[in-house]
Amino acid sequence: MKKILLMILLVQALTAPAQSPTKRKLRPSDVYRIKSIGDVRVSPDAKWVSYILTTVDSAKDKRNSHLWMMSLDGQQSIQLTHGPDGVSSPRWSPDGKYISFSSSRQGKNSQVWLLDRRGGEARKLTNIKADLGEYVWSPDGSRLAMVIQDPPDTSKTKTQKPYVIDRFQFKQDVQGYLMNRKSHLYVFDVAKEKLDTLTRGNYNEGSPVWSPDSKQIAFVSNRSADPEKNENSDIWIMDARKDAKAVQLTTWTGSDVNPRWSPDGKSIAYLRSTSPETYMMYDQNILAVVSTTGGEPRLLTKALDRPVGGAIWDKDGASLSFLVSDDRQRYIGKVAAAGGPVTKVASGNRVFNYIEAVGQGNYVALMTEPHLPAEIYVVESGNTRRLTSHHDEFVSKIVFASVEGFTSKSKDGTSVSNILFKPADAAPNQKLPAVFFIHGGPVGQDEFGFDLSRQVLAAAGYAVIGVNYRGSDGRGLEFCKAIYADWGNKEVMDIHGAVDHLVKEGVIDPDRLGIGGWSYGGILTDYSIATDTRFKAAASGAGSALQLSLYGHDQYVNQYENELGVPWKNLDKYLKLSYPLLKADKIKTPTLFMVGEKDFNVPALGSEQMYQALRSLNIPTGLIIYPGQYHGISTPSYQIDRFTRYVEWYDKYLRGITPVKINKEIR
Repeated sequence: MKKILLMILLVQALTAPAQSPTKRKLRPSDVYRIKSIGDVRVSPDAKWVSYILTTVDSAKDKRNSHLWMMSLDGQQSIQLTHGPDGVSSPRWSPDGKYISFSSSRQGKNSQVWLLDRRGGEARKLTNIKADLGEYVWSPDGSRLAMVIQDPPDTSKTKTQKPYVIDRFQFKQDVQGYLMNRKSHLYVFDVAKEKLDTLTRGNYNEGSPVWSPDSKQIAFVSNRSADPEKNENSDIWIMDARKDAKAVQLTTWTGSDVNPRWSPDGKSIAYLRSTSPETYMMYDQNILAVVSTTGGEPRLLTKALDRPVGGAIWDKDGASLSFLVSDDRQRYIGKVAAAGGPVTKVASGNRVFNYIEAVGQGNYVALMTEPHLPAEIYVVESGNTRRLTSHHDEFVSKIVFASVEGFTSKSKDGTSVSNILFKPADAAPNQKLPAVFFIHGGPVGQDEFGFDLSRQVLAAAGYAVIGVNYRGSDGRGLEFCKAIYADWGNKEVMDIHGAVDHLVKEGVIDPDRLGIGGWSYGGILTDYSIATDTRFKAAASGAGSALQLSLYGHDQYVNQYENELGVPWKNLDKYLKLSYPLLKADKIKTPTLFMVGEKDFNVPALGSEQMYQALRSLNIPTGLIIYPGQYHGISTPSYQIDRFTRYVEWYDKYLRGITPVKINKEIR
C-alpha cells in the first residue's frame, strides 16, 4: 500500500504543471542585461537579415557589438563575429555571397572587412590611413563609395601640438575641438583594391548613394558661401569616376538630406526641411521627390504636418514608404510617388525605428513596445511577425510598470499629450509619489516604446510621467515652433498642466512631486524649480541656466545667433532666458546635478553654476561629474550609478527614506 501511495505521489509530482518563476522588479543593475539591435539589412535574395547585436561585458564595463544573421522564416539564427573587437555597418554584397562590415581590429583606424556568409574568417579589404565614415556597395558589386575624413597631422613632437582654431563653430560633442579637416567622397575598386578620390575642396560630403546602373552617385553637401554659419544642405549628383564634376540638384535654402534613387534611376526621393531658414531648431522633414534632371520637387507629405524619416522606395517604384512620428507613436506610412494621401501601413501604441522593403508591400522592421526593447519583425499586409527574441529571457523575469497615455490641458488651453508609468504593485486609488521625467531635445517626443529610465523609477515605487510639452514634435510644426526664443515658459506651463490633471484625477500625491531629466530635460528641470516650489526633489542632468555664459562655450552658436541674436545686441533676451540662475534665491527644491566631464553639447558649466548657487544658498544639492563621458553617458557602470542616484535622491526627499549607499559627497 505504501509503495502504491509513493508511486501515485511521484506520478503527480512529475505530471504537475511547472510553477512559473516569481517575477521581480526592474533594478538599475539591469543595464547589464539590456541588449540593443541595430544596423538591420536584408539580403539581396530577401531570405536573410543581418544586424548588429550589442551586449554589455560587466567585467570590462564596456559594450561589445557583433554581427548576426537571421533567416526571414525565423528558423535559423547565426552569430557571425566573435571576440573583443566590435564591428559595425554590416552591408550585403549585391550578389549576396558576402557581408562586409567596418572594424578597427588590427589597427587604430576602421577598415572594411569582407566575410563569406557561409562561414570562415573575415579578411580586411581596405587599408585606409584616415577616418572612415560611411560606405556603400555599388549595385554591380564592383566598387564601394566611401566617406573619408582628411587625415590628421601625425608628425611626432615631444609635446602635443596646440589646437589651431579658425572655424566659426569650433566645438562638437564627442568630436571635441573641430579642426579644419573635411570629409570627402572616394571610390574603392574591390577587385583592384584601389582607392580613387571623387571630391576635394573646403566642403564636407556625406550620405552617398549609387544610381541603379552604378554609374552615378548622389550625395549631400553644404556648399553655401559660408557653410560654418548655417545648416543648409543640398543634394548633388556626379559620375562615379575621378575628376567628374558634381551637379547641384536641389536649391532649397533649408536642408535637403537622405537621397534615395528610384528603381528606374529617373528620380531621387529625399527629406526636405519645412522651414526655408538656413538654421531652424524647431522643424520637421517633408518627403520630397525630384527628377534627376532637376526641376521643382514634389512635396509628398507637406499636408501631413508630421515629421517623417527612413524613406524607402517600394519595389515597383510607384510609391514610397516611411516612418511618421505622430503623437507618441511612430508608424509606417505610404504615399504614391506621384502624390496623393498618406496611408497607414502599420501603427498602434508602438514605435517603428527602421524599415526595409522585402517584396511588394512587405517590410523588415525594427520595432519596440512599452514592455519590450527593440526586436526585428517582418511586416506582412500590415501585420507584424516577430523574428528575433534576444530579450525574451530578460523580459520573462521582470514585472514592468503599466504604461498609458493621457491628455492634459495647460492654463492657456493648450492640449498636451503625455505618458504615465505606474508601478506594477500600485494599489487601486493609491495616490503615488510622482517623478515628472522630462525628455530632451526639445524637438523629440515621448513615445510608446521601451523606456528603461522611466521603468526603473516606476519600479522604485513612483508614478513616472513623460510630458510632450510645446517644442516636442509629433503634434505639428506650429506646436514645435511655439517655444522659439521663449524657453522655459510654455514648456513649464505644460508640465504644470500635466501635474494638475493627475492631482485632480487622484493619481499622484501633490505633496510628493519630483522632477528630472537630461539635456533639455535638465534645462526644463532648472526652469521648473526656479518657477515655484511645487517640486520637492529634482535631478537635473546636463542642464544649463545662465544661457548667456554658453555663447561660444557649447556647440550651439548657430542657434544662438539665428534664434536670439548676438549677445551684445540682444542682452535682454539672454538674461530673460537665464532666470534659473538669476533667480536662484527663489529655489527651495533639493536638487542633484549630473553631467559628463567632456560634454560639449551642454557643458558641465551649466550644472556647476547651478550647483554652486544652491550650495551658496544652503539648499540641499549635489554635483556628480562622470569622468571621460560626453553628453550621453555610455559607460554601463556610470549608467547604473545614475539610476541609483535618481532613486536615492527621490527616496530621500519624497519618501523620507535615508539612502544606504548614497555617497557622502551628496549633501
